[in-house]
This record gives sequence, structure tokens and C-alpha cells, in this order.
Amino acid sequence: MKRWLRVLVCLFLVTCITWLLLPRCELYPEGVTWSRVMLDREGAVMHLTLAGDGRYRLKTPLAEIHADVIEATLTHEDRWFRWHPGVNPVSLMRGMVGLVGGQRLGGGSTVTMQLARLRFGLHTRSLMGKCEQIFRALQLERHHSKDEILEAYLNLAPYGGNVEGVGAASILWCGKQASELSLREAVTLSVLPQSPARRRPRADADNAHLAAAQVRLIRELQQEREVRSDPLDEAFTLRAPVEPPREAPHLARRLLKPESRVQSTVDANQQRIVERSLADYISRKREVGIENACALLVHAPTREVLAYAGSARFLSSDIHGQVDGITARRSPGSALKPFIYAMALDQGLIHPRSLVSDMKASFGSYNPENFDRGFAGPITAAEALFRSRNIPAVTLAQQLAPPGLYTLLRRAGVAFPKPAAHYGLALPLGGAEVSMEELASLYVMLANGGKGPQRLRFSKNAADSTEMRPLLTPEACWLVREMLRQPDVELGADDPAVSWKTGTSHGFRDAWAAGIRGEYVLVVWIGNFSGKPNPAFVARECAAPLLFETFQRLNLPWKKTPIPAGLREIEVCAVSGQLPTPLCRHHTRCGFIPGVSPIQPCLIHQEVFTDTTSGLRTRCDDGRPGLKREIYECWPPDMLALFRQAGLPRREPPAFETDAKLVLMDSGNAPRITSPRESLVYSIRENQKSIPLSSEAAPGVKKVYWFAGAQFLGVSSPAEPLMWPASPGKWTVQVLDDRGRSASCRVNVEAVNTAK
Repeated sequence: MKRWLRVLVCLFLVTCITWLLLPRCELYPEGVTWSRVMLDREGAVMHLTLAGDGRYRLKTPLAEIHADVIEATLTHEDRWFRWHPGVNPVSLMRGMVGLVGGQRLGGGSTVTMQLARLRFGLHTRSLMGKCEQIFRALQLERHHSKDEILEAYLNLAPYGGNVEGVGAASILWCGKQASELSLREAVTLSVLPQSPARRRPRADADNAHLAAAQVRLIRELQQEREVRSDPLDEAFTLRAPVEPPREAPHLARRLLKPESRVQSTVDANQQRIVERSLADYISRKREVGIENACALLVHAPTREVLAYAGSARFLSSDIHGQVDGITARRSPGSALKPFIYAMALDQGLIHPRSLVSDMKASFGSYNPENFDRGFAGPITAAEALFRSRNIPAVTLAQQLAPPGLYTLLRRAGVAFPKPAAHYGLALPLGGAEVSMEELASLYVMLANGGKGPQRLRFSKNAADSTEMRPLLTPEACWLVREMLRQPDVELGADDPAVSWKTGTSHGFRDAWAAGIRGEYVLVVWIGNFSGKPNPAFVARECAAPLLFETFQRLNLPWKKTPIPAGLREIEVCAVSGQLPTPLCRHHTRCGFIPGVSPIQPCLIHQEVFTDTTSGLRTRCDDGRPGLKREIYECWPPDMLALFRQAGLPRREPPAFETDAKLVLMDSGNAPRITSPRESLVYSIRENQKSIPLSSEAAPGVKKVYWFAGAQFLGVSSPAEPLMWPASPGKWTVQVLDDRGRSASCRVNVEAVNTAK
């Protein structure tokens, strides 16, 4: 007896020493790869990728697995898991007896032994394989806690087909995460690893093996919990989904590169609405060559992206659908013009009803044209912006004080690859490329009152460390949004709540539309990733209808943005945009920034006294008989010329009587030299020696006289420039109108040697 006791003690000591000397091993196979998952803003699964070996295997912490899954798994697989050292001798003996007697008395493998088989890829049908499995199970138990072992098993166990781990199985077989499973779903998943091939959920079969196994287990659990069984338990089984969740693939590829699990800011419902809108629109327009589109929806106050469609069809090779159109850089056309007007409003160059010139103009060697190659003459700033007239935009961009448009866009987050000089005055018309992400962030800045950079947020996980500073004033942003809030029923742009702007790139390669509706910003693009042009890519005709159709489908909440505290609404003359006088018959309301916006009493409407006998204009009502009083629009000569060239001639007042003209000789405003400018140095070459001389003159002026120092240069109409064959040097250029009023400026002229 003592001998046997010594043997047992020795065996115990050997076992303990062996246990202590077991080398450490990792829980997961070397080189194992995992699926990655993207969630929507509410935590629902939107996108699940394959692991590197072509399997769905999602690493899920034990704390994120529902307790019913853990209970059902241990009840079905290993009731004594928490108590044995990795091997259950009773279960092993029962399994051996059943094997010898040809009966099925239950398996002998514990959860730890099954993990050992999965971890080390063991073949356990042989005696040696089973012995190694037992050894490896003890080794795992030696160095890892029970929770770590159970978590690893639930992440590696087979759940049918190419699905491994309860995390991936719950998404693919139940359409939800492992933490959200019901008791029936938890039980059904728990019986899959024992026979994954036979019990795999199938859409085209009755899943009898799976149903029978889950009914047995759920009844067993209900008996232990003393819960009444439900007849629906026997009818419940899993059905394979049509396809794995693969929504918002461009965003998923972008966010899941560094991470395995990301909660995006995307609203799943709005994502589907935007994608359906693109697909339906393209299906109707395919006959005119429109086959691809992108869209980005942003909640402006939080800067969170709610929908991200990088192409119309991700898997289509015909349109290069896997290219992410949100990050691709392309010409925005006129989509940047609102920011020129916002800066001009802030710098006091205009207010919405200010008159701007839409007429042929040259800016050095740059000669911009309007899209329709026509001219509208003098129009209000609001109309020029909404109608996307090129000449006024370039003129305002040239007049902006530093920092100009380029610097504003850089500060707002646009990553221009080249310096400002490279783009010049072509920048307002799409002379530089931007991404849809950058363009959306600019319009978010416009919606949020001018602070920037408004970097968009794509992930709930990422910390927001953006430091913003005022780039535009809330007043200018509000005015620009109002200037852009004009419906166009013919285009289907009939939502008066939307402030919108389009942009067509040169050569009809890109058609853009950006819209602000309350707190939401939507940007759409139509084109080809190959850059192939199409005459149908006219933004107002193709992108704008898509924008408004998508807004209509989204049915977003809207309330009018309150007027900023620093903004006032005033009454102005509807013709001149200036403060109305008693002679102004038509008035309108206009937004106005006190102390900034330019304003003066209307000088256009004047009372004219005409002698009915001579038909000439008199200085005043001198009491003579037959004197007629009328109100005329007295436009400056350059404006009259613009009206005539635009096909909109104005009725001019009669000529003055001789004595009246003498009396008025010194009245009114002196001319203003618009070219040359003192801030510029003019370079002349052998083939280009002339500098244009032009000025703005008061109403009634017919001629202006030009001088360079004491040298008389010539005479011209105020509406037409005089070409000056300048010589190098520093000159004082003077202009004198036909009423004796003058202005001057200093000009620096340099010669450039072009000889090689």
C-alpha cells in the first residue's frame, strides 16, 4: 500500500513539474488573418470583408458576445469547462466506452481540446493525434485564462462554409452582431461547430439537421432555466443571406485599411437612398452617355458624412467603378465662384444688388468668356453669381485685396499642388483641380458661417482635433446662400430651401452640383473616370436635376437659418441697387453689412427738364412755358455702352442747352482710371508695346482726354479704351473729361528683352 502511495506521489510530482515546464504557446495560429467590419452610425454592420485566406473570420472580444451564446455553447460542448484543467477524464472515458461498444455516448473533447485542434491543425482520429491534442490542451490551460481560451475558441470555431468564429457567423447567418443575438439565434449558432458541413444554413434546403439539433439544445436550456417552451422554437432555423453586407464599399476600403473594426458616421438608410438615386438617374440617362456619378452627403454642424457613393457601380469594370470619385481630383468648373463673392462681400466691393459688368474684358493676356459666349451687360451681383457669369467673377477676383481666392481655399483645406501664380485668374473658372471631399468641405464652411478648415468626419472612432478660425464672416456666408437660393422650375430645381451652384469643367469632362439645404450639404458629380468628354455633361442640365432629385428622396428636415446679428436688410433702388431717392419708382429689399457694404444715394434716376420747343435739356425749372419734367435713367457712358452691346439699349436724356452745360461744367464726379493700375508694373515687349487706357466717367460725359506727363496721348469715348504706345519709365497718366474734371495715377513701365 505504501508502495502504491509513493508511486502516486511521484506521478503527481512529475505531473506538476511537467505542468510547470510546459512552454508558452499563443492562442491563435501564426499568420492568422481577420475580416474587417465597418458599422454605420447606429452600430449596425454595413460592410464585412474576407480574411486573407478567403474566409470570414471576425475577431470578437468575449465581452461583445451575448451571454446566451456562451451559455448555449458550454452547455452543448463542455459543461465542466470552468472546472477541468483542459481535459475532462470522465468525458474521455465515456467517449472511449462508446467507441468500443459502437454507441454514441457523447464526445470526449473539451472546448480547450477543440481549440488545440484548431490552433495547431491536428488530426485527432488517430491515437497519436488524440494524445497530442490532450498535451496541447494542457499547454493552453497552463498559460491562458479560461476566458481567453473560450474567446479564442469562439473566434476560430467553424460555423459552416467559409465562416469561422461567432462574430462573422452572427453577421452572416443572423444579420446582426454577436452582442445582439436572441436566445433562439444563440442556440442555433451554438450547434453549428459540432457539424458545420451538415448543419450549415442553406437558402435552398429545409435545414433539417440544424433544426433538430437546435430544438434539442433549446429544450435543454429551457428545462435548466425552468422556462416554458415556445412552439415557435421548433420552427425557427437560420437562413443564409443573399450576400454578405458590402455597403459603401469605397468608404469601407478607405476606413478599414488601418483598422479592423470602424464605426462610420454613415446613415445606412440615407446611403441606400443616395445610391438608388444615382442608379435610377443613370438608368434614365444612359442613352445620352451618362453612365457614372458620385455623391457625398454631409451634416454641416457636425461635419459628419452621412452618405458616401464613390461611383455608380463599384463592381463595374466598364466605368472603372472601384475608383473612388470622392478623393479623385478634377476641375470644379464654376463651383468655386461663391467664395469669390463671399470675399467681395466681406471686403466691401459689392452687396447682392450691386451692379457688375458682364461684358467682354481682357486681363493682360487672359481673355475669359462666358459659357454661352454672350454677354448680359450690367447685372446685379446676385444674378451674376446665380447665372454663373464668368466675366464678373474674374473681375471681382482681380479686385480682391490679399489674401485672395487662392489663399482662402488653401486655408480652407484645398491641397493645391502648385503656387497661386500657376493658376492666375483662371482659378475662379475651374483652372485648378479639387476633390469632391474638398469641395464638400468648402460648402460646409459656407453653411457653418465661414469657419475653416471644415475637415469632414468619416469615422466615429477618430478624434476631432481640427482647429478652426474665421475665414469668412457669417454675414457674407448668409448673403451668398441667399444669392444661390433661386429655384429653376424648368430644370426640376424647384425646392426654394436649397442654395445651389453648378460647375462644368472645360471640355465637358465634369459636371458638378453642390447644394445646401438647412444643415445638410450634398455634392454630386457626373462624368467619366477616364476623362472622356461628353457634350451632355452640362452641369445645369444634368448634375442639377440629380442634386434636387436626391434631395427630394432624402426628405431631410429643414428650417430657415436665422439672419446673423451683424446683418441688416435695407430698401434699395431695384434698378441701381443704391439707396432710393424720391425719384426711384421701384424698390426692393437687400441684405447689407453696415460699415462694410458699399452704398450711396441712387445717381441713376434723375429729374430732367426739357424745353418742348427746342427739345434740349435745361439746367432746372426756370419757369419758362412749355417746360416738360421727366425721370430718366442717367447711366455712365461705359454702362450705356454695355447695355448697347448686350442688346439692351437705354433711353438717354436729351442733350444740354449750351448755357446749362456751362453751369454744370464743374458738377458731378471726376473720372476714375481703371487702366493702368498703380499697383502693377507694366512690361512691354517688341511685339506688344501698347497699354490700354480706360476710365469710368460720370453720366453725360462724351469724351475723355489722356495725357502722359505733359504729352497729349489722344481722345476717346469713355466706353472705349485708348491704346498707349508706352515707353519705359515712370509716368504720370492723367485723364480729363469734357467737363473739366480730372484724375491721375503713377505708372511704372519696363522693357523686356525677348531676344535669345
